[in-house]
Amino acid sequence: MLAPRKSFYRPLKSENSEDESHAWLLTFADAVTLLLAFFVMLVSFSKIDIVSFEEVKTGIARDLGQRSIARPAAQLRAELDTLVDSLGVADAVRINIYERGIVLELASNAFYEPGSASLRPEARPILERVAETLDAPLYSKFRIAIEGHTDDSPIANASFGSNWELSAVRATNIVRLFEAQNIPVRRMRAVAFADTQPKVPNRDSTGTPLPENQAKNRRVLVRIHR
Repeated sequence: MLAPRKSFYRPLKSENSEDESHAWLLTFADAVTLLLAFFVMLVSFSKIDIVSFEEVKTGIARDLGQRSIARPAAQLRAELDTLVDSLGVADAVRINIYERGIVLELASNAFYEPGSASLRPEARPILERVAETLDAPLYSKFRIAIEGHTDDSPIANASFGSNWELSAVRATNIVRLFEAQNIPVRRMRAVAFADTQPKVPNRDSTGTPLPENQAKNRRVLVRIHR
């Protein structure tokens, strides 16, 4: 019995076969473009934590380039933490980070007399040490915003017409102290918020004042950012 013959017939390629074989690239390119647009949108809505950003940047540089890079925000945070601990003023000065940098929260009762914008004598050395730290060359590119905040109790003395004036002068007095410690004025600004941005409610649902909450709302913030 004869073995079946091998066929040497090959089907001819259609004219569009090559185009069809690469058609998936169009879908892939569309998907990549959509993903890119999605992540760009996410980044545009996000807030970058500068300290965390420095940590990520340092890790990438170390892993890829085997080199170290400066982390001024993280170093400043560490120096301020050490300063507050050494002075024993952790109850009066709180240090946190926010999306643009570092913020020092100064309890109003520890730095000012009630209803006054004059700094207490024992508060000045603390602020002078903070200013000395901020004046270091490594931190020369940081900007400093001093924010004054009050509770919602109307001011009742001849020195200030409202909480706006009180919060403004409290912030300005710290700017003036920092200026006296050689921090250039161009790096600073004073901002008054009065009682418009409370940390906690000043009053309960019946309108009764909450003294503990009001004390928390009387504060000055020192925001330090690139």
